[in-house]
Amino acid sequence: MLSAIVFLPIVSAAIIAIFLNKAKHIKVFSAAITFVAFILSVIVWASYDLGAGGFQLIEKTSWIPQINVQYFLGVDGLSVPLVTLTTLLGFCAVLVSWHIELRPKEYFAWLLVLETSVLGVFTALDFFLFFLFWEIELVPMFMLISNWGSAPPLGRREYSAMKFVIYTIVGSAAMLAGILALYFTAGTFDMTELGQATLVAKLIPLPAIFFLLFFGYAVKLPVFPLHTWLPDAHTDAPTAVSVMLAGVLLKMGGYGMIRICVTILPDVARQWAPWLAAIAVVNIIYGAVVTMKQVDLKRLIAYSSVSHMGYVLLGISALSPIGLTGASLQMFTHGTITGLLFALVGLVYDKTHTRQIPELGGLAHRMPRIAVIFVIAGLASLGLPSMSGFVAELLVFLGTFPVWRVAAIVGALGVVLTAGYILWMIQRVFFGPPVARWERVGDAIAIETVPLVCLVVAIMVIGIYPAIITDVIKSGLGPILLRLG
Repeated sequence: MLSAIVFLPIVSAAIIAIFLNKAKHIKVFSAAITFVAFILSVIVWASYDLGAGGFQLIEKTSWIPQINVQYFLGVDGLSVPLVTLTTLLGFCAVLVSWHIELRPKEYFAWLLVLETSVLGVFTALDFFLFFLFWEIELVPMFMLISNWGSAPPLGRREYSAMKFVIYTIVGSAAMLAGILALYFTAGTFDMTELGQATLVAKLIPLPAIFFLLFFGYAVKLPVFPLHTWLPDAHTDAPTAVSVMLAGVLLKMGGYGMIRICVTILPDVARQWAPWLAAIAVVNIIYGAVVTMKQVDLKRLIAYSSVSHMGYVLLGISALSPIGLTGASLQMFTHGTITGLLFALVGLVYDKTHTRQIPELGGLAHRMPRIAVIFVIAGLASLGLPSMSGFVAELLVFLGTFPVWRVAAIVGALGVVLTAGYILWMIQRVFFGPPVARWERVGDAIAIETVPLVCLVVAIMVIGIYPAIITDVIKSGLGPILLRLG
């Protein structure tokens, strides 16, 4: 089942590259494949045994026996929601790309390769395989941004694509050094064995290994001051790539911190937790303040992601059941909310051909459907009760306050700042008197509305009944919490 989910997109990409030529056939085929992958991931979620917990649906066989590398896939309560999120956003990314006419064969093939690479990261339980999928993701991202991103004079797509690759490779190099140090210390790439072992440093101290790994994940999350690649990549990426980047690629960083840094090196994580809390607060406040200064819609949402990823790090720093549950839930909810916001920004740009907030205004009169869904997404982002963003942030603060009281109080100011920039942005873009320049713009058509509705449903269902995901997450965090004592 897991191999089918992981490799179905990349096999389909090969079919597109070899056999399909008509744009319509390519789009329909891509939508069908990503929808099938989503259905399979829902089946995995439904079949996950909460009572048994641990890793399930395991596929394990020897791959490179000389160095003890295995083809090892499995999911637990931490990875099941992220696998489902990836397939959901993969399906939505195809639908928001329906207008792509420039070399659609290459575009949709790279988009499907990107989905496989992210799914591999969330299911791999062998470090060698994990790192392989982590690096594969660079290729489709570079190709998609540099070829289909914003061209001069509106954007700097080649610059942004290269900056993304350089930052990620630097982080990956540090992570690889940490992985190799763990391998020479424990003699295995098996993440489940490493997650149960008591490690004794042989080559370099365990805190050094922790920070090598943490650095790689901090770049991806991203953590201040390693975040500067994110606004550029988002601003110049095509809409579907922004959806995937904000929705799941950033979550690879948070997932790595919990799955690897906290699980394998719990004593070091506990020792440095106060510093993680301090960095998280900087992320939250800095990201929110800088967001308020943005006049480009995409850069505004991008910097808001920097702020919201600070909540993930804050929840992790608590190292408590509620805090880690909140951090894990924040990764899922941020993926749906910010993915929806980027899809909406893409629609506004397609209709008006501008993302500059001062140039927009009164659009609710011309595109009411987009305006209503934008308001819903904005309210979810600022944490309105009954929406998923509220549940995640509440759990983060409830889990952090007993441990790092000052950090939780200061971090809560980010919610106030978020309400400010979200409501101000919506008021400037959609409300006020109609602008004559936009008299002829249209609303979202049916094919553009489908991904928006899918993400709104996910936001509302989790906001109203969060146990559907929190029970799964708690099952996955059980063994990690035992390691933390």
